[in-house]
Amino acid sequence: MLTAITRVPSNRLPECELSFLERRPIDVAVARAQHRAYQEVLRTAGAHVVELPALDNLPDATFVEDSALVFDEVAIVAPMGAASRRPETDAIAGILSRYRDVEWLTPPATLDGGDVLRLGRCVYVGQTPRTNADAANQLRSRLEPRGYHVIPVEITQCLHLKSACGQLDDTTVLINPAWIDRAVFAGRRTVAVADGEPWGANIVRVGETVVFPASEPRTRRAVERCGFRTAVADVSELQKAEAGVTCLSLIFEG
Repeated sequence: MLTAITRVPSNRLPECELSFLERRPIDVAVARAQHRAYQEVLRTAGAHVVELPALDNLPDATFVEDSALVFDEVAIVAPMGAASRRPETDAIAGILSRYRDVEWLTPPATLDGGDVLRLGRCVYVGQTPRTNADAANQLRSRLEPRGYHVIPVEITQCLHLKSACGQLDDTTVLINPAWIDRAVFAGRRTVAVADGEPWGANIVRVGETVVFPASEPRTRRAVERCGFRTAVADVSELQKAEAGVTCLSLIFEG
């Protein structure tokens, strides 16, 4: 069974961490309505949605993808890159222990799940202000004995690796070539985002469906022309918090 763990947006979402966007007012009621609609998109795509309650003392806690990595064999939790977000990991570890054994990375490693893209047995790890080389090295020591190949990737122009690229399938990657070099994915097929849609690669694959934010219609149509089934979610209020459709869920089999 495909499981999608989600968390209701915090009342303090307007106090979220921001790195690349100017702070704008966020209507929490609208953000929560969009979050509910996003959950319905996940259900329609075939996922069993687990809704966790809001953590109103943690503004960014709805972005559950950043708090952990879930592989077939293990869940991995690490200190997050922003100190204000580190309490989120304790909350998610208890939930994930119902599905997987949980292992922890240790300081000085810092890691956000949004910096980790898995394509089959290859695990690309963005090197950003949120995710450091210690995290990539610790992931390598834990994952390579399990048959994965860990590949560090330098990222400088966006918050997370998955702001610049997303999985269409295990051999095809949607990318913003202004933010990430195609050569990173040598041997794989790459599809570029549409002109004027720099955030178009921030997508999430749910079963056989690729979910897009409503803000990227031309990129979505280009992906459909490549033969992929797509769905759309309006997350415009959440995007003010540098969010996208990928960071709002942890999706895995089990």
